[in-house]
Amino acid sequence: MSNSLSNLFTKNREWAAKVNAEDPEFFSTLSKQQKPEYLWIGCADSRVPANQIVDLLPGEVFVHRNIANVVVHTDLNCLSVIQFAVDVLKVKHIMVVGHYGCGGIKAAMGTEEHGMIDNWLRHIKDVYRLHKEEVDGITDDCERFDRMCELNVIEQVAHVCQSSIVQNAWKTGQELHVHGWCYSIDNGHIKDLEMTVSNAEEAKVRLENL
Repeated sequence: MSNSLSNLFTKNREWAAKVNAEDPEFFSTLSKQQKPEYLWIGCADSRVPANQIVDLLPGEVFVHRNIANVVVHTDLNCLSVIQFAVDVLKVKHIMVVGHYGCGGIKAAMGTEEHGMIDNWLRHIKDVYRLHKEEVDGITDDCERFDRMCELNVIEQVAHVCQSSIVQNAWKTGQELHVHGWCYSIDNGHIKDLEMTVSNAEEAKVRLENL
């Protein structure tokens, strides 16, 4: 085993010992249940760790991450996570969390070829196509980039709301709120994009106005 990987095992043992010293019952309690109220759908970027950003312990947030926090109706991985979170864990909140400076968004806004990932980035190019007039109207490059990061989150919230999983949960009266947030790596703050949807009727109204 390389020295770098050995270091990870050392850090793991140190972390476990620290947690156990602070709360001797932590791991025994954690191993017996998983009852998070939150599903975090975020970017795979290593600078955006879900639990740390909202200061939650293991067991308190269920997480799905991919490049540019995209929710695609044919992505069985993402849909399976959503279904398990909604139907089994009974989470009350689904947060789609993008971040400013997202490499996936930047790549999608460019014209260079990146290989297989270009197929995934097509979903983000579709977001640009839907909001082309607004995005092209922003003259500052940084502001345009930031707005694309936000618009991508908003569109992915719409996709979550349109999924049969969430629609069925709302039909049965299950409490479930879908939120759109954007995280700033520069200062560690989360911005609420004011895209929260709590029922099917609300979803219909909000999505018609996108």
